[in-house]
Amino acid sequence: MCLSSLFAAGIVSCLVLVSSCAGSKTALNYEFSNSTTTTPLYPNVAFAVISDTHLYSSSLGSSGVAFEKTLYSDRKLLLDSEDLFDFAIDEIISLNAASGNIRFVLVPGDLTKDGELVNHNIVAEKLKKLTGAGIAAYVVPGNHDINNPGAVSYSGDRTMPVPSVNAEDFARIYGDFGFNAAFMREDDSLSYAAEPVEGLWLLAIDACRYRENTPDKEEIVSGKISQMTTDWIATVLKAAAAGNKAVMVMMHHGVVEHWKGQSKIHPDFLINDYTAFGELLASWNVRLAFTGHNHAQNIALGRFGEKFIYDIQTGSLVTAPCPIRYVEIKDNTIHIRTDTIVDELHPGTDFADNARSFVKRTVVLEAESILKKYKVSDKDAAYIADAVGDAFTAHYNGDANPAQRPPFDKNKLGLWGRFILSQQQYVLDGLWESLPPPDNNASLRL
Repeated sequence: MCLSSLFAAGIVSCLVLVSSCAGSKTALNYEFSNSTTTTPLYPNVAFAVISDTHLYSSSLGSSGVAFEKTLYSDRKLLLDSEDLFDFAIDEIISLNAASGNIRFVLVPGDLTKDGELVNHNIVAEKLKKLTGAGIAAYVVPGNHDINNPGAVSYSGDRTMPVPSVNAEDFARIYGDFGFNAAFMREDDSLSYAAEPVEGLWLLAIDACRYRENTPDKEEIVSGKISQMTTDWIATVLKAAAAGNKAVMVMMHHGVVEHWKGQSKIHPDFLINDYTAFGELLASWNVRLAFTGHNHAQNIALGRFGEKFIYDIQTGSLVTAPCPIRYVEIKDNTIHIRTDTIVDELHPGTDFADNARSFVKRTVVLEAESILKKYKVSDKDAAYIADAVGDAFTAHYNGDANPAQRPPFDKNKLGLWGRFILSQQQYVLDGLWESLPPPDNNASLRL
């Protein structure tokens, strides 16, 4: 990653003058379908999605200089992560008890803060509450979850390495949450295929690069798949077509650009060669991909001739507004409803206001820091950083409305501040433009 580690959804890249982060593209051979047969109907089913839970046990440290530095360098409510996870699980179970129709829960990666063994064990224990209530759960790893050099505890101004997990550990710990139920597993990754309900195949794709992590660097954020995994995916899709099965995908990285300019400035949040990969899925009549990673509520439509796919990205459970998606497929239409639990966790307190303020504050702090490295004056850096904070906050919430964008007077900036802003103005504009369909509540014909 260029210049420094990518903050949040890419504040570092957002504010640099010149970026070389796009990375090289690996040429893969894709086996596209040229079939014109009718797309299999999706069976009627209801399920929930939570993502990027980033669970953190306070037993690893909850105070001191080192922990505070970590806490305010990102927009995760780490100290509230267990409470948010418990609340989400309880809400899903309660809703299912009332309706009886939630069949399973999808969790598309970044289950833990940084792959700590203790945190993975806690996540698995909490997911058992779902299966105990008759609700299946399916997980895939995120870039934070495996072989992560950031697995540490905190004491005063020091950090100390703690046990993390490898790929085999991950599959064992989460065996009851997708891996043991899989009817197909892939040898080169933790990808698998399962059938949550009759006629619906879940293709869970592991595109994370944990094998490339090294102890002296941060984990690799970007995602890519090997030719072996690509071939395996084609095998699953051909088998689904032959069996007249509808397929939906779950993976950590996005397969459709979620705002204009994302692929240029934030490529690490999309799968490598995302356009061709999205076309591959769509060519085999995969209409739905459930993703995470970017901590933002967003639904994006990718079109490839007469074929299409929806990338339904779910925001992080530990980043305000802390969303849960409830999904119902009925009569080949998907109905999506979002519940934001930041307002529900601690009623009668200022938790929700503080959580939202925390998100903007962490974005602003990082933005100011980067701007000052580029010799922007303190006054100009503070003014621009505040606009950056507003843009990312709106994007995280989903359904960003340009009419609600706070006014910004470029004439208040010095010459250098205006020049730096001009280089990345399209990023702020893109974050404030929510492309159709709606991000939080939508009904989409499949």
